[in-house]
Amino acid sequence: MRDTFDALNTEALPAYLHSVGEAAHYYGTLSYNRRSRCWTIKGEPCVTELAKRLFPGCHGHGRGEARFTAHRRIVGELNWLMMRYPLRVVERDVARWDEALGQARAYAQARLRAQHMPQTATPPQAYFEGELRPFQKEGLAWLLANPRALLADEMGLGKTVQAIALLATTRLLPAMLVVPPHLVRNWEREIERFLRLPGGVRVHVLRGLTPYELPVADVYIVHYLLLRGWKDVLPKLCMQTVIFDEIQELRRAGTEKYSAASLLAESCEHVVGLSGTPIYNKGGEIWNVVNILDYHFLGDWESFSREWCYGYGSALVAKPDLLGEHLRREGMMLRRTKDQVLAELPPKRRLVQEIDADDALYRSLMRAVWEKAKRLNDAELGASERALLEEQVCQGERQATGLAKAPFVCAFVRALLEGGERVLLFAHHHQVMDCYKKELRAFKPVFITGRETQTQKDAAAGAFMGGQTDLCCVSLRAAAGLNLQRATCVVFGELDWSPAVHSQAEDRAHRIGQRDSLLCYYLVSPRGSDQDMQEALGLKVSQFVALMGDGMPDRQREALAGAQAREHMERLVARLSREAANA
Repeated sequence: MRDTFDALNTEALPAYLHSVGEAAHYYGTLSYNRRSRCWTIKGEPCVTELAKRLFPGCHGHGRGEARFTAHRRIVGELNWLMMRYPLRVVERDVARWDEALGQARAYAQARLRAQHMPQTATPPQAYFEGELRPFQKEGLAWLLANPRALLADEMGLGKTVQAIALLATTRLLPAMLVVPPHLVRNWEREIERFLRLPGGVRVHVLRGLTPYELPVADVYIVHYLLLRGWKDVLPKLCMQTVIFDEIQELRRAGTEKYSAASLLAESCEHVVGLSGTPIYNKGGEIWNVVNILDYHFLGDWESFSREWCYGYGSALVAKPDLLGEHLRREGMMLRRTKDQVLAELPPKRRLVQEIDADDALYRSLMRAVWEKAKRLNDAELGASERALLEEQVCQGERQATGLAKAPFVCAFVRALLEGGERVLLFAHHHQVMDCYKKELRAFKPVFITGRETQTQKDAAAGAFMGGQTDLCCVSLRAAAGLNLQRATCVVFGELDWSPAVHSQAEDRAHRIGQRDSLLCYYLVSPRGSDQDMQEALGLKVSQFVALMGDGMPDRQREALAGAQAREHMERLVARLSREAANA
């Protein structure tokens, strides 16, 4: 393979990238406008008029002027035009033009090399913990061949692990990860799990809108809401790689967040966007997304809307299939759907996603639990009273956990729904369900919680199965007998002590004969009861190990779940009792 690469590096350039050389007649001048970052032709109408007709991205003010965006692809086209209509580069910009033409040539050769690179790649075991599926190895090879690009695989196909595999393979660190707020913890855990480095991986999560001196780290994580505060600092950090997770967050230009992301991306050569839904409403949103990854890859907005959409300023793409093909052909976008890789996927994929929680709300809710725990020190309590009080303490902590993470669960589910998924959302407490109802009301959810009559329960199931809504919220212990296989995702906003209860809930969507691969997300919080319940269920980050029952609960599993619940209660009560005694 090395011989092939060397041959490609030394072979003749495409004809349109050859040097123009001296000419007997020059049709005008070529200069660089630093403010607008474009190359400007000032010359005879024959050349400027032709330029505007041939190149959609070319524009100018009045006669005798034509402007070209200083993009590597466009510089190559400008060089081709100069072969027919020679232009004299103004003296102050000769060196800049030579550099720009060199970048255009390097870009063209890189595109040529990409066609001959291996179709799959495996991250080195010394730096990566885990095993990629075949289609993920293809994705890694594609990312290696296209350093500024959009990985647009459908949700659930492992964009995160492919991006981490890229870091492990290139080791272009430090890297900056820009992610939605509710996914900060999950990225932190996934980096620590998959990425290996000598001495361990150093991860730092940026905090607050006010910049501070950052510690030395291999990977930095910042969420989108903080970008505006760090706008002037991030481009100066000399990041080797920038990864924008859920890059559709940048589908609207004109905000401080967008401006900060643009400056950060511009300061780095390796820029990757991840999104299963890069556009939500209008195809023109893709221009904003691509512009972050590679400035003016699709030209400026006016020329893009004029040529790709229905006219100046329009965001409706006239031929979206043609635009998608252009992005794929040019190495800007790769997208695979579940249907395309279904043979490589198991029937059910269980993913543990760590999300944030509202610590202030958790502490507030736990005050009442703490007061009950203080009563456990009363020596005159009877056995039945003590047992009841212990149960109330345990349930109080479990509810506090569910309520504290509920807003972040809703943010996660909202992203799934906006991406076109059909979701079953499971929880245990009515108050948690009420929070879901309020936060997700825009999606017209239906509920099956045990508070409904049989008629209301049937109507809710019918609305979900009939397509009137894509969100059905179900109580963990009220799922028996339901047939909700229209769902493409199952989300557990709260956990149960029994593995078989979760398995039974999953089976509401996963039926015999179903040909899809069902995604089951377990959303866990670092605070409260989730950690003990996660251990009891045999959950580890991003995988399941043992204990997951695939049928109805049996006595052995129920006994084990009950024992683990009691152990958790004893530990919780002991801890709260100590705190109460020391108060």
